[in-house]
Amino acid sequence: MTGSANPSAFHITIEPSGRTFTVLTDETILAAGISQGINLPYGCKDGACGSCKCKKISGTVRQGAHQSKALSDSEEAQGLVLTCCASPLSDVVLESRQVTQEGALAIKKMPTRVTSLQKVSHDVMVLKLQMPANDVFAYHAGQYIEFLLQGGLRRSYSMASAPHLIGQGLELHIRHMPGGKFTDLVFGAMKERDILRIEGPYGSFYLREDSAKPIVLLASGTGFAPIKAIIEHLQFKGCMRAATLYWGGRRPTDLYMDEWVKTKLAEMPNLRYVPVVSDALIEDNWQGRTGFVHRAVLQDLPDLSGHQVYACGAPIVVDSARTDYVNAGLPEDEFYADAFTSEADKVAA
Repeated sequence: MTGSANPSAFHITIEPSGRTFTVLTDETILAAGISQGINLPYGCKDGACGSCKCKKISGTVRQGAHQSKALSDSEEAQGLVLTCCASPLSDVVLESRQVTQEGALAIKKMPTRVTSLQKVSHDVMVLKLQMPANDVFAYHAGQYIEFLLQGGLRRSYSMASAPHLIGQGLELHIRHMPGGKFTDLVFGAMKERDILRIEGPYGSFYLREDSAKPIVLLASGTGFAPIKAIIEHLQFKGCMRAATLYWGGRRPTDLYMDEWVKTKLAEMPNLRYVPVVSDALIEDNWQGRTGFVHRAVLQDLPDLSGHQVYACGAPIVVDSARTDYVNAGLPEDEFYADAFTSEADKVAA
């Protein structure tokens, strides 16, 4: 099959959805898919996190530079590809069960106005943005936006409020990374009424509403942001699926919206909450669960074969959870993840 009129373009087919799109030889598969409304999974878009990994069923690709932790030599030999840095050399068929019609939302660029900045811990700021009154911004709870900065730089942050609350502003949780071009601004010179430009929505991390399986919501640090949006969406939809939030931090103060979660427990009878702290000090007087948050899930649920998991946070947490949960019976296509990959992570060896 060479149905493209452009001899330097190839067809990409995604199974089992059957969705197709075309890619030029100098484009990456991911960039072309996104531009044509195909909701391929991805995270960093720089070959660092592995979130865009897909199984190649047929065809040939040129795999660009990437980190071995994102795609190992053995995985590449098994036919796995990173769509964010792979270009086609023929027509290609990929397998990605995360691709559905549901995820195809219009990606827009728009100005937003800062309406509030609330510091909720020593290194986390809740930023709220007012969207343009004359435009519609549709997204799925769990997706993210990119801030468009000077010099062509971009920074990605998950939306922490559900779509039905867009009239109250768009909420984001920003962790301060000292030296970071965007976070230094948020924690420094940024003020109410400042104008920021954004683009989105992006990402394949959102609630699959066609399932009745019980849900595990796994968050580390500000990985709680998209999980918060999903919880709000579950409540808004009146969803009766059982859902358990496991939220981990080094110290109790890292669980910066603990009281918000407890309020939701009183409103949502099917929601459970398990906070986990890994490095509490004596003065924290922590009486709850300790250790690594993803392992707390396995302590409570050693058999995950009947569950669906949504995991968000540091790459090491997400990657460990994926491996351990599949070993505990979780079907690979029931693990949905968004690994927070910082600029420092992208350049790390």
